[in-house]
Amino acid sequence: MSLAEPSAPVSPRPASRPRFLLPAVLLLLAPVLVGILIRTDITHPPFQSLDDTWLGWMGGPHQGVVQALATILDWFGRGYGNLLPVLAAVGLLLARRYREGLFVLAAAVATNVAVQLVKNVVDRPRPPHPLVPVDHGSFPSGHAALMATSVVIIGMVFVLSSRRQMWWPVAVVLTLAMMWSRTWVHAHWLSDTMAGAMIGCGATLLVRWSMANWLATEPDRGPAETRAGSAAEPVNRETPGR
Repeated sequence: MSLAEPSAPVSPRPASRPRFLLPAVLLLLAPVLVGILIRTDITHPPFQSLDDTWLGWMGGPHQGVVQALATILDWFGRGYGNLLPVLAAVGLLLARRYREGLFVLAAAVATNVAVQLVKNVVDRPRPPHPLVPVDHGSFPSGHAALMATSVVIIGMVFVLSSRRQMWWPVAVVLTLAMMWSRTWVHAHWLSDTMAGAMIGCGATLLVRWSMANWLATEPDRGPAETRAGSAAEPVNRETPGR
């Protein structure tokens, strides 16, 4: 009676990178091209009439529940919202999801750097008479970029994969709400908010793509594995002979 030789363990094939590169590049390239158009005529770019029309619709009255919502969203983007990626990263580090924590920090930093770079190069004037404190440079909207980055990070890292399709519509609504609020308080033109949302989403996707293979091999994820994005390989157990 011959004994069968034990089969050699099969090494898992490295996970392929997600298809984030092309969308990320397109989302980042579009604001750059719009910024170039703005620089050709800093006070009246080709789409200024659209921005003026939208701003006219945002005339008010600036009071009641609508204004309260805009104020809350303005508060979110004034440094306080920037604490969320830090707190999320700390929580992930404490949960021993070290690489996911670094991804969250890297995405937040990449978004902020991209926004500030474009903002300082384009240096577009703000709409007249903003209702909230503002700094220089209207294009792009840092608030919209922060919201887009936050909702994409939440969907990729913290939402169960089985419920992710339910999260993305919520993410879109939150981002649109932030875009609306920045024009409602006359802090940005509509095109500024669109560019900010694109940069936030594009920068986060690009960071995720660049770190995908490294993230896929993170050990010690524990029960939070399915939240992190990639499903775990099924365990192959031998069935006892009869």
